[in-house]
Amino acid sequence: MKLRTKYILFVVILHLITLVLTYFIFDQNKIFFIVSEVFVIISIIIAWRLYNQLIQPLKSLMQGVDAIKDKDFNVKFLSTGKHEIDELINVYNQMMDELRTERTRQEQQHFFLEKLIHTSPTGIIILDFDDRIQQINPKALQLLSLTEDELRNQSVQELDHPLFKQIRKIKSGETIVIKLDGVNSFKLQKSHFVDRGFSRHFIMIEDLTAEILAAEKKVYGKVIRMMAHEVNNTIGPVNSIMQSAMKTNQLWENHRFDTLKDALQVAMDRNQNLNLFMRNFADLVKLPPANKQPVVLQKVINAVAILMDAKARDNAVIFEFSLPEEAISIMADEQQLEQALINIVKNAIEAIEDGGLVKFTAMPAEKKLVITDTGKGISAEQHANLFSPFFSTKKDGQGIGLTLVREILLNHGSEFSLKTIADKQTEFTIYFN
Repeated sequence: MKLRTKYILFVVILHLITLVLTYFIFDQNKIFFIVSEVFVIISIIIAWRLYNQLIQPLKSLMQGVDAIKDKDFNVKFLSTGKHEIDELINVYNQMMDELRTERTRQEQQHFFLEKLIHTSPTGIIILDFDDRIQQINPKALQLLSLTEDELRNQSVQELDHPLFKQIRKIKSGETIVIKLDGVNSFKLQKSHFVDRGFSRHFIMIEDLTAEILAAEKKVYGKVIRMMAHEVNNTIGPVNSIMQSAMKTNQLWENHRFDTLKDALQVAMDRNQNLNLFMRNFADLVKLPPANKQPVVLQKVINAVAILMDAKARDNAVIFEFSLPEEAISIMADEQQLEQALINIVKNAIEAIEDGGLVKFTAMPAEKKLVITDTGKGISAEQHANLFSPFFSTKKDGQGIGLTLVREILLNHGSEFSLKTIADKQTEFTIYFN
């Protein structure tokens, strides 16, 4: 029963009892009966005024409570002139001011946080209570190469993207660094926050590719320069001494020294090979910036195919072309691009053991080139280290071919990948600008 109902019921019962008692007490004295009735009427008037002074302000405050429930913090009340009620109204008005200020502050903080997440150079994925993607910022979409519609409300456990496969393996509070395709490196961090009493997770994805490649290049560049310096300082004087000895005919007048002369020639040739070996490493360190000019992609592909034709025939490899008649114009340093394609085709040919096919496929709309070979393919263990300096899958490999390819394509700002997608189907894909 509401307080208002209780009050009215109490006043009605009280006055009915008073009227009955006055009737029996003053039944013989009409004057006292009339006076008592007047007092009862006055009492009813006073009770009604008290009702208006006490209950009506409470009704107004209840309207304020309803406003709070509706999150409308603009409802305030004017003073009534009654001290007790005005104190209550003042407290209510102060509370509404505080709530309105706090809501404004929270809205500003929320807007700032949303803006920060949206413009962050780090990819951020926010999950709901069921580990479904609730929010994802543009940087994360860029790193994943997916659209928001493809990810929103999707479960992390069900997505097949390589990054999500790694995300599923880490626990809250853990951080890992992964290299997916031998080139791109990512730092994944998983953490949580409490929302309405429940733990929710968020994931941060940071692209470390540029920093790691720069640090890596600095390290192997220093090693190569040191090696080249020592080798050149040794080979130069040694070859000079041996050449002087070879030209001194008096030393070789007796045929008994022919074997020694042949050994010196072999040593000189070996020194030259070692010098060439070091020059290949030095070329990797000294690679100049790409001098980009308009280049027809088909022309470069044909030039590389002609150059590598002899090696392909030696390995019983056939070249196949799927190139459009319309010229595909790209911006590139022709010499550097040709060198990169030579290394790619050379690796493709060497990966084919008993004869096979190397196919060139160009797609004009996407400015995309795919070089496919029917070789033995790339294992999962090899895939992560493919473009790392000094790493090679061949016994006598130097491990600089794919590193040089990587440097040339990165100089051009091109995206690329090398992976085995099926048995006897390995693809090197390049996206040109």
